[in-house]
Amino acid sequence: MSVALKKSRFDGISSRELAQQLICKEKCRLKLPSWFATENIYYPNARQIEQTSSEITARYKSEIAEGKSLLDGTGGFGVDSYFFGKKIERVIHCEIDEELSQIAAFNFEKLGALNIRTQTLDAMAFLQQSPTTYDWIYLDPSRRTRQKEKVFMLSDCIPDVTQHLELLFRRSSNIMLKTSPLLDLSVGLRALKFVREIHVIAIQNEVKEVLWVLNSGYKGAVSVKTINYRKKGSDLFNFDLSQEKRAIPDFSEPLKYLYEPNAAIMKAGAFKLIGVRYLLKKIQEHTHLYTSEIPAAFPGRQFRILKNLPYSRKEIKATGIDKANIATRNFPEKVAAIRKKLKIKDGGSDYLFFVRDQKEKLRVLFCVKV
Repeated sequence: MSVALKKSRFDGISSRELAQQLICKEKCRLKLPSWFATENIYYPNARQIEQTSSEITARYKSEIAEGKSLLDGTGGFGVDSYFFGKKIERVIHCEIDEELSQIAAFNFEKLGALNIRTQTLDAMAFLQQSPTTYDWIYLDPSRRTRQKEKVFMLSDCIPDVTQHLELLFRRSSNIMLKTSPLLDLSVGLRALKFVREIHVIAIQNEVKEVLWVLNSGYKGAVSVKTINYRKKGSDLFNFDLSQEKRAIPDFSEPLKYLYEPNAAIMKAGAFKLIGVRYLLKKIQEHTHLYTSEIPAAFPGRQFRILKNLPYSRKEIKATGIDKANIATRNFPEKVAAIRKKLKIKDGGSDYLFFVRDQKEKLRVLFCVKV
């Protein structure tokens, strides 16, 4: 019988609430190990746990900010505030949800984060009311509408920071903004002002956060910093947008080795520069895969090409492959349609890349991981 159906052994705590605490604590085992390992932590609902930053990304953010004061205007469960507080002397945690604000305050005490002060207020209203300035302001606007629909455009998020930039820059010269991984970087650049840096953070090849660092009056080149945290170690690739614009790639038919950039690099749009930096050839302008005759260290997946075939049902069937990992790049058909047409199951050690080559021909690259 589940805990939720049993009578609670704790006064003032229902069985349902106890079950929620156990479920949410377990969700934090890997995502928030500091909370998981601390006694008497109180957890909000599962959705709020899912939406909060992980310790990995929160710690990364804390390395960007510096100074003595920071306002976290969308504090939530308090993970980002906690890690900012390890580096910043005074942190203000603003959260409009009264219950979540109380939970964060309670947990900060249990975690020993005594330099964080909570405010149960809308951050924009708080900044309007108070003339206090901060070394940094951090915002992670809600990407759900009041009707609970998911959104990613800046103007659809709450708060819409594009409408509050003047106020934000009156209160701080340094703004850090977290946006949806779905937001196109060019769209963000047009909507924001004084962008100095863009950070793209991936964990095990899945983009988790895109961060924008805005400095009042900044007019220089925009620096893009990418990181992909692997199970062991991490891959970094940094550049500025002008370098990507100037880069001139070399092209080639697929050679012996194939390279697929990690998700953070792909999101950052370093489609030309990544090949130039690593002395690799690109298969086609819009096919963002790279190739070489000899193996090279690379921030992404690496494969050895066993066969390079035309996209032909007959030739593919002749290989005898009925199970493989499939990916498409600049290809007119979706993976699901290809699987159905060719009757290829998912999984195994073989990888099939369906691509368009330099001659605009559709090809299938049979590969194994290096």
